Amino acid sequence: MKNLGLKVVSIVLACVVWFIVSAPRRGRVRERIVTASLSLVGVPSDLVITTDIPSSVAVRVRGRVQELRSLASQSLEASADLSQINTPGEVEITIRSQHINVPEEIEVVSIQPNKIRFRIEQLRQRAVTIRPFLVGDPPGGYLVGEATASPDRALVSGPASQILKLDEVATERIIMTGRTATFVQNAAVVSDSPLVRVISPITTQVTVPVLAEVGPNVPDATTDTTGTDETTETTDTTGTQ
Repeated sequence: MKNLGLKVVSIVLACVVWFIVSAPRRGRVRERIVTASLSLVGVPSDLVITTDIPSSVAVRVRGRVQELRSLASQSLEASADLSQINTPGEVEITIRSQHINVPEEIEVVSIQPNKIRFRIEQLRQRAVTIRPFLVGDPPGGYLVGEATASPDRALVSGPASQILKLDEVATERIIMTGRTATFVQNAAVVSDSPLVRVISPITTQVTVPVLAEVGPNVPDATTDTTGTDETTETTDTTGTQ
């Protein structure tokens, strides 16, 4: 009987321990929608994505309440590898559950959108003219001559469809307000398109001529032949009378 009592106590203690340890696993299962940032990695160096892609996807997940609560504090990411793409054109990829970095205890139920379409183009390089970008006007009485850049050509890189149409890139803004003399300024070379990158030079030296305005020439009185003829003719008439 004494041994039987000890066995009963041991069984009760084991049940209590099991109940405490397994309590989280017996929690209620719920579903919720979380946001995962979308990341496309492994794009070949000679290709570039030229169309917009969503910045994130909506992921429906299933798990116990406590696990879902802890998931809220994590940064989720949907990552797809594009290293196998080697030709330009239209591309469609499928985002699957294994692309989402959720804990093992969490099940991915669905992803929206799960198909991403975009266009990839070949990268091209080209040398184009650098145009000084002048903003504002000098004070009255001063004129601005033709600004020049040195160097005056830049090597740019970008999608073939844009590079083939590109003739020039500009400098950053050069303010002309208040200028009364010729000046030289180092200015960054920039591109208007986020897909076109300036390779070199990063900066150029811009010379802007600012000259004092010159007024019109005063006409010479001896060249006014009409006035001379009229005076002579009047004198002759008076003498005749």
